[in-house]
Amino acid sequence: MTFETKPKFVTFDMNGTLIKFAIADATRQVLGDRLPAELADAYLQATKAYRIDECMGEYKPFHQIIANSMVRASRRLGLEYREADAQAVYELVPTWGPYPGVTEALNRLAEAVPLVIITNSDTAQAERLAGNLQAPFEVVITAEQMGLYKPRLGAFEYMFDKLGVSPEEIVHVSASPMYDLRSAAVMGIKNKVYVDRGFEHDEPWLGYERITDIADLPVLFGLPRPAA
Repeated sequence: MTFETKPKFVTFDMNGTLIKFAIADATRQVLGDRLPAELADAYLQATKAYRIDECMGEYKPFHQIIANSMVRASRRLGLEYREADAQAVYELVPTWGPYPGVTEALNRLAEAVPLVIITNSDTAQAERLAGNLQAPFEVVITAEQMGLYKPRLGAFEYMFDKLGVSPEEIVHVSASPMYDLRSAAVMGIKNKVYVDRGFEHDEPWLGYERITDIADLPVLFGLPRPAA
């Protein structure tokens, strides 16, 4: 086992870590020809930046996070914004499924330690997305329940209180240093795993175990790899 002691829980970010967070593809699909090819990359980059900016203020439902990010990106790039577009993107979210190998890795890991999700999703969408993972979770903690979003530190404080644990008693797993692992480090979570999916830069000074294959996650807890 990589970690010195068995944790009480393994806590997971969900969207982008376990679920393939395909919001860029959904946005392209919804906007279609109204998103000019020469502006598409800039628009998608702007909406991503504005989503995290929206998460840093007072709580608002996730559909409003999406809408506000699209309003701001559209204004910045001189594109038309339609409220129906944001709603259409939001409604696609719970249709997304896991990355390859996630369901198998989670079910193997659940044999050794209880699993928890802490997600920036609304509660209704989180329940559907967690169901798409087809794995046993003890608790699913949502932004709607917390009244705030990661990377705000209060999200982790809420999680500690909800689970009745100290930072030393969990392992936190995420594909996002920006949304999760920086805050986890600040909050004293020593045991962290970075699932490097290639959409953020490696930040090794945060002190995590880095993996690129989700099948390696149970191995960190002393479980053997499945036979090929």
